[in-house]
Amino acid sequence: MEGVLTPEIWIAVAEKTGIPELRRTTRDEPDYDKLMRYRIGILDAHGIKLSEIQSVIGTLKPLPGGKEFLDELRTLVQVVILSDTFEQFAAPLLRQLNFPTLFCHRLVVENDRIVDYQLRLREQKREAVAAFKRMNYHVISAGDSYNDTAMLKEANVGFLIHAPANVKQEFPQFKAVESHAELLKLIKGAL
Repeated sequence: MEGVLTPEIWIAVAEKTGIPELRRTTRDEPDYDKLMRYRIGILDAHGIKLSEIQSVIGTLKPLPGGKEFLDELRTLVQVVILSDTFEQFAAPLLRQLNFPTLFCHRLVVENDRIVDYQLRLREQKREAVAAFKRMNYHVISAGDSYNDTAMLKEANVGFLIHAPANVKQEFPQFKAVESHAELLKLIKGAL
């Protein structure tokens, strides 16, 4: 979801709080647990609460063309968003995207302080795609970061959108595009 349909939440939080270390995302760090432990440590050190992060998220809008892309895509196929975001982050963005189906994780919160996170399932994106394929679905997936590459490999067809140069360079097997219009054209061709 983030980086594909919506802005990167952690980058927005970094800009709002003035804490540049929070700009680190799955585009930079392939080890999700390492990244989340790093983030939680920074939040704790600076006393940043969940409600402050949610306040920042409340100001975000979908990426230009993201909602329109999703609306048109849903006229063609069933869409499930697999994301490493969190339930506590997603609500205001889902509302703006007309409530697509989202499978994501959950934060562990105590007194408005993020203390941990709970994965639904390790490698949940890859595992979900594998399950869809076992149910005889033809799966087309798109993503932008390291945390999407296992899903893209597992899918029948995978694409990169808005991916940084390092991800495109490491995974040249995935056609990379920079716009939702280009991605929609590729998806239509893969149906």
